[in-house]
Amino acid sequence: MNREEHLEEFRNHIITLSFEGKEYKVVQGSTVERFLKDHLLIDTLHMAYEENPIVAVQLNNEVMSFGDNLVVDGDITIVKMFSSIGKRMYRHTLSFLLTYASQIVFPSKRLVIGHALGDGLYFNYDGIYSLSKEEVGQLEKTLKIIISKMSPIRLYLVSYHQALEYFDKMEFIATKKILSYRNDPYLSLYACDNFIDISYEPLLPSSHLCPVWQLLPYGDRGMLLRYPLSADPLKLATFRDNPLLFSIFRESKVWGKILKVDCLGDMNEICGSRHIKTFIRMNEDLQHRKIASIADQISEKGSVKIVFIAGPSSSGKTTFTTRLSLQLRMLGYSPIQISLDNYYHTKDLAPKDIDGKPDLEALEALDLSLFKEHIDSLYAGIEVVIPRFEFKGNGKRFFDTRPITLKGNTIILIEGIHGLNPALIPNLDSSTTFKIYISALTQLNLDDHNRISTTDNRILRRIVRDNRTRGTSAQMTLEMWPSVERGESKHIFPYQNEADVMINSALEYELAVLKPYAEPLLKTVKNEATLAYPTARRLLDFLENVYPIPAILVPSESLLREFVGGSEFNAI
Repeated sequence: MNREEHLEEFRNHIITLSFEGKEYKVVQGSTVERFLKDHLLIDTLHMAYEENPIVAVQLNNEVMSFGDNLVVDGDITIVKMFSSIGKRMYRHTLSFLLTYASQIVFPSKRLVIGHALGDGLYFNYDGIYSLSKEEVGQLEKTLKIIISKMSPIRLYLVSYHQALEYFDKMEFIATKKILSYRNDPYLSLYACDNFIDISYEPLLPSSHLCPVWQLLPYGDRGMLLRYPLSADPLKLATFRDNPLLFSIFRESKVWGKILKVDCLGDMNEICGSRHIKTFIRMNEDLQHRKIASIADQISEKGSVKIVFIAGPSSSGKTTFTTRLSLQLRMLGYSPIQISLDNYYHTKDLAPKDIDGKPDLEALEALDLSLFKEHIDSLYAGIEVVIPRFEFKGNGKRFFDTRPITLKGNTIILIEGIHGLNPALIPNLDSSTTFKIYISALTQLNLDDHNRISTTDNRILRRIVRDNRTRGTSAQMTLEMWPSVERGESKHIFPYQNEADVMINSALEYELAVLKPYAEPLLKTVKNEATLAYPTARRLLDFLENVYPIPAILVPSESLLREFVGGSEFNAI
């Protein structure tokens, strides 16, 4: 095409889209749905969920829902239901539709989304309102009707002030709070029939595309909205309760009430006020008290020689272990810290994942025989020289540390993602062990109907930390994250209920601190990065809602310092 032809298309508002080697001329501003129907002859609104329908597209790797407008030239790829993006859309849409059902059944009650729990999302009604089985049944029946109607879910652009007026009328207070810290000229809202709400991520194009779910009473006043696991999207897995994890979320909610914050809008108000220093101190003190209580439990058991500390990536295991060590010192013990990371094989000896890359999340990535030999020697009273693994460069192991031995008042603290796996040290006397599970389980919501993913919180932590300590780019971190998640699902989460105690390492204010570090790193991920770009864009959109605060406000002993640097426990 020559210069004149380019100018003519520009004047006529024509864009060129490429799909599977073929070019299509499209009127600028056409919706994704119209492009699929008119140019690709695809009408997925009448396809069944089981057919793995197209639910969105990516334009230059940017995820776009059916209602989004196509405004620039680029390459189009389709997003199907059973893809990682499609399954995320499924869960968000299912939550949106439950909120719709709640508006019909209990219009005067404030439904609040909670945390993820296994293969479900926990919901409850704000205040003292509890749910009976019959009331959950009413919601379930209404949700079934909504889904069976095959109602389209439409995307609408409305002015900022129109949106605020609507949310004020609907008494969506948390949504109004978060929007008060934005100044967008317009906002995207989703509508199904007469129900309208905001979603911070794309939704599916029709209600009928959410047929696989279960709603059941859970806890003393809530319910669990279950959805299919990634491994089998066509059916629900057998329900497995996780009461220990649920108890930690409940404790976090209690802390939120103490701190007077349960949504991001509340957090933003505090971050922009003169009370932020006091708020941070209260956050840290609550966590400090929890760590001290765990040390007391270890001491009360009386016979503990080894404490195993496990949790998923970026849960703060290292700093937690150090702070627990200090608490044990105050109780008269001589704790010794050991990181399982120092027992890694070199990458050439690591097992391979499904992509043929070194699987550093697998238990077999550790030199298990050496680790077991060291533990057996320590129990026998023999001195041991613990290895030190250098992650930078090619990754090498050194034996240049001082020897350690297990004495009368010694407690060894062993931390690593596999700390609760029984295969790590089989046949170890349980009377001499204590097991701790730690993870960053944020209890904050964006608003009543849109949650903040605990996984996203950990991704941001890891992006910031790994760039600082290992020189890893945000793109590299995001590209390896699917492997991290596969490893966690296989090697960590199945053993979390083996723990004697759980602790939540998330701090209410941490997103405000991570934002100034994470944003510039995420912006380096360009749209050529097929795997990383959609997640980078999603995280950037999410961080737009967060009011930033400077890291100088973070205490030097804070667990958060493990990620942003400046920890008094680490020279890095």
